[in-house]
Amino acid sequence: MKAGVAITLAALAASAGLAPSAVEAAASVAPTVAGAAHAGAYAEALTPEPLVFPRDQGPHPDFRQEWWYLTGNLEAASGERFGFELTFFRFAIAPPDARPGTETSRWRTRQIYLAHFAITDVARHRFRYTVRVSRGALGLAGARAEPFRVWLGNWQIAADPAQRSTWTVRAARRGYVLRLTARPLLPPIANGDHGLSRKAGEPGDATYYYSIPRVAVEGTLTRHGQRLAVQGLAWLDREWGSGRLGPRETGWEWFGLQLDDGSSLMFYSLRDRDGRQDPYSAGTWVEPDGRARGLTDADVRIEALRHWADPQGVRYPSRWQVRVPPLQLMLEVKPVLANQELVTSPRYWEGAVTVAGTRAGAPARGRGYVELAGFASPQTRPR
Repeated sequence: MKAGVAITLAALAASAGLAPSAVEAAASVAPTVAGAAHAGAYAEALTPEPLVFPRDQGPHPDFRQEWWYLTGNLEAASGERFGFELTFFRFAIAPPDARPGTETSRWRTRQIYLAHFAITDVARHRFRYTVRVSRGALGLAGARAEPFRVWLGNWQIAADPAQRSTWTVRAARRGYVLRLTARPLLPPIANGDHGLSRKAGEPGDATYYYSIPRVAVEGTLTRHGQRLAVQGLAWLDREWGSGRLGPRETGWEWFGLQLDDGSSLMFYSLRDRDGRQDPYSAGTWVEPDGRARGLTDADVRIEALRHWADPQGVRYPSRWQVRVPPLQLMLEVKPVLANQELVTSPRYWEGAVTVAGTRAGAPARGRGYVELAGFASPQTRPR
């Protein structure tokens, strides 16, 4: 459950320098693709479908949007801690055209790619991020399943040519250059109903969603010319679909928590207009051996213990108690920095957290990432 759901075509068009009216018009009049269920002319996530690999590592261009989300916590030999986020979004500005001979130009594309890269430098109390956008043509940006690669410019997550079971991760911004090797420790875990994650009551208000909740990472983070050897644990989320949130849903709190005993918790708490947790909130508990258990709205209770406000007055939760009674799990989740806000379109908070609590009376500790979306009003514009 990620910020991609909230990025409207109009916002994307503005980022890419396109006319929103033209984007919406193209999306509404393009022909359908035979053999798929469609929202207008886009494929919809309607029924559970088996995940197939390597196919589902790659793009799903019949759907309107999808994303590859990699977040993680790193530690240097010095003990310094860092968080990182590297996210790639694919957005279709029009459905695939079934007419022959319409995709002949290398310049022509129906796909826009957007990427976010963020670093949390805990010891220096810094949070830095960069946004890139590009058309999916001329090799500027794109995705493929085999060999796996998603990229925008020189940022990428890609299968290592020498060992396909590992990935290379590359991203950079002024002052920080990240180069990692990533090795999944678990197979992909299907979320929801065998991978179908329903976000609201209307057909198509859903995504296909899987996670790899434990990915070992190691490599270097170069900070202002100083190269630091780092290692840690990351989390990959994958979603694709064509729907939106329900009419009463205004945002969410997403938790990806990795406990030291090897277990993992993912839960997205959808927020209704009245501030309550929506019944379509859901998640997944993963045991150290990879056995997964689905979690419903009734299984998880989240209480905000503190809040933080940005300079423009946007107020976010900033510490939580997460209770999962069926698992005898009680956790307190604390950001490593209060300000881990990405002032983009949409504006959202995504940051590294520390976890402490109990499971069945025994101590439980870990790290993770939290995402907060929909807290800024439409009138709150990026700085």
